[in-house]
Amino acid sequence: MDIALFMLRVIVGLLVAGHGAQKLFGWFGGLGLAGFTGWVDSIGFRPARFWAVLGSFAEFGGGMLLALGLFSPLGSLGVAASMLTAIAKAHWPRIWVTENGMELPLTNVAVATAVGIAGPGVYSLDALLGTAVPGSVAIAALALTLAGVVMGLVVSRRPVEKETVPLSKAA
Repeated sequence: MDIALFMLRVIVGLLVAGHGAQKLFGWFGGLGLAGFTGWVDSIGFRPARFWAVLGSFAEFGGGMLLALGLFSPLGSLGVAASMLTAIAKAHWPRIWVTENGMELPLTNVAVATAVGIAGPGVYSLDALLGTAVPGSVAIAALALTLAGVVMGLVVSRRPVEKETVPLSKAA
């Protein structure tokens, strides 16, 4: 079980962190924060820079914490928040990635949720360092995460006058 958790955490965590690094730093062929902010603006988030920074950090930081197994379940919450927002704003109601659907972000949510519930396992920094997020802090973080996702979706509900630019073509 611990090997399985390790594999899920590291592979999904690093891929999500890399996705966040594309947005935050422009690494791996990404748009960087300026380009991502423009895309976030195009889908109706206001203030766009705030939501772009928050989303980028949720992906990059959440992915890194998940991969390292550090301060679990906070990394899982960051990944889930980012992916649920992406599903609601960019992918819904399509399923398959070939149609810009939610297939990949939904898979990331499932992995992050499973690891968040199961814990990081023995091959993690939490196990090595003896760190543990108290249950009350984890519950408060979950409530704040859900509130943040809902707030982000509510403030971005205004109609967008122009056609939404696909993320790969923004900038």
